[in-house]
This record gives sequence, structure tokens and C-alpha cells, in this order.
Amino acid sequence: MGLRFETRRSDSGWISTVWTCTSEQVTAMTSVAGAHWGLVFWEQAGRTYAEITGPETRTGTAPVPEGATFTGIDFAVGTSLRAVSTPVLVDGGIQLPDTTRRTFRLDGARWDMPGPDDAEALVERLVRAGIVVRDPLVAEVLRGGQPTVSQRTVERRFRAATGLTRGAVRQIERARTAAELLAAGATAADVIGKLGYFDEPHLARVLRIYVGRTVGQLRAGVGGAIALDVDQRRTS
Repeated sequence: MGLRFETRRSDSGWISTVWTCTSEQVTAMTSVAGAHWGLVFWEQAGRTYAEITGPETRTGTAPVPEGATFTGIDFAVGTSLRAVSTPVLVDGGIQLPDTTRRTFRLDGARWDMPGPDDAEALVERLVRAGIVVRDPLVAEVLRGGQPTVSQRTVERRFRAATGLTRGAVRQIERARTAAELLAAGATAADVIGKLGYFDEPHLARVLRIYVGRTVGQLRAGVGGAIALDVDQRRTS
């Protein structure tokens, strides 16, 4: 019992991952820092909800509606909503009003409620309508390009598009990878060597800030429900 997460990568350049989750006899979870903004849809007790979620800069405890089923779309770093500044969403979110079982309202228009297999089609429609956008300079930087503008301009544009600095995005994504490797059975030494941490205290400090778990807890699958794609059946 707990949270049952399933996550898949997307072929769309606008999407990082698509995930589903079912909550069973759990009312709170450990949230994990994340560099992506997203759209989340859930149903509980016959009612349907939709929310824009923002990047999270550190771990925390988040409430979970019991007996709910979720579908989430995490958008690629560098994408954003035309109508909502991503920095406004950092460590927060916006619940969308006037949501029904079939549709939700976003940026003044009504859209069909997606299932996990409909995410790419929905995002394609949002992109065509100009509701989901991307800064081409940030996209170039993320591809490893070297724009012919100052680093100050790059950082300003990057923060405006993502709500985070480039360094923060790297740290958060590396911490999440470390947690997933440990939960899959890797040792601390394996993770330190693979991801370039200085030593075990450095890894432990990062996990405390961004993941809210120790190396031992992740490897043993204990500590309660957590917002990671790990085997939640082992958590306690």
C-alpha cells in the first residue's frame, strides 16, 4: 500500500516524462526537488481536478488525497506557459478552475482531459495554439550550443524560462538520478563514481536537501511514500 508510480519518457521534445500514480492508504509523501513544471490531473471521490505544478528547489512533505488516481505531464526544461511566468510557479502551483471529468480550462480555452496515452497529442495542440512556448536561446544552451550573447544574458533568459539557474537544474537532476540509482540497488560508491560526487558526506548532504532520504533508506526502500519512480510497495 502507498503510492504506485509509473513513469515513461516521451519522444516529444516538449515533454520530459509522463507519469501515473494511484494513492492507497496514504495521506502524505516526501516530495523530491524537480526542475520541471507540469500539468497534473487527478480524480478522487467522483470529482476531477487539474493543476499547474512548478519546479521544486528542495525536498518537503506534501499532502496526498487518499484513493486518488493521477496523470501527470512533466514538461522539458526550457519550455513554459505563455500566460504564466515559470518563476512564479517555483515551489508552488496553480489549481485550474472549472475542471470537469471530460475537460479542463487553460489560458482561456477548454481542452479535453488527457489519459497517459494522450499526453503527446494534448501538448502538440497546446504548442500549435501558442500556449506552451520555448525560448530558442535556452533551447540552444540546453543542446550544448554557445550563443553569441553575454553569459549574463544567457543566465537571465534561462532563469526567466525555467525559474532556476543552470547550476540549480544540474544539481537537482543529478540528485534525482542518484536517488533512483540507489533505490534500484546501487551502492553509494557506485553513485559517487558515476555522478561525480566528492565523497559520501557530499552525497548524503545532497540527498538530504533535494530528496529527503538517506542512502540507507533509499537502498532499503524505507521512509514512507516518496514522489519518485521507485517500488513504493517496499516503502514503510
